[in-house]
Amino acid sequence: MLTRFNVLVEAGGGTPGGAQQAALRAIARGATILVSFGLAGGLDPGLRPGSLLIPNWIVSGQTRYRCDPELVRHMGGATVERLTGADAVAITSAEKAVLYETTAAAAVDLESVGVARVAALRQIPFAAMRAIADPADRALPPASLVALDDRGRIVISRVIASVMRRPGQIVDLIRLARDASAARRTLSRQAALYCQREDDGDVI
Repeated sequence: MLTRFNVLVEAGGGTPGGAQQAALRAIARGATILVSFGLAGGLDPGLRPGSLLIPNWIVSGQTRYRCDPELVRHMGGATVERLTGADAVAITSAEKAVLYETTAAAAVDLESVGVARVAALRQIPFAAMRAIADPADRALPPASLVALDDRGRIVISRVIASVMRRPGQIVDLIRLARDASAARRTLSRQAALYCQREDDGDVI
């Protein structure tokens, strides 16, 4: 049974390998539950910015990781059947359409597979809580692809350099920032509700 917990936060840096290392650091600090928490790119055309994603499964190629049913239930229940992992960002709407057709996943992110893999190896409960930042019909502006460092932090100088090279992307950047803010608000609300439900355990 899930009861009271301590929250341990580790940044995965937006890569599967970084997410694995973050999960291992959390376990070394005493975590007994892993939750992949953050933004995702939409693949299902029906999902809009800010849509909450709590999946039953994380898929990567032919590999499937089952999210812990009890943990999913305590998080409010599944909102989608599956998320898929990727090694690189799905940039264009065409790339997202291919992923949707081949995986039937609602959304894609770069970290959940890494966390799920560690949880499976260590045999501890795992789940994911994500929210849509960029919907299926929208391409990502170039600056968004170079904006983060290996700890997932925005490097303003990289964004400015990219905008100076391609100033036409400013409108798309503003729209992405707005939609990412909507996604973060969704995650904040849901995390607060989850924390109210539980009394004991460890979460990343």
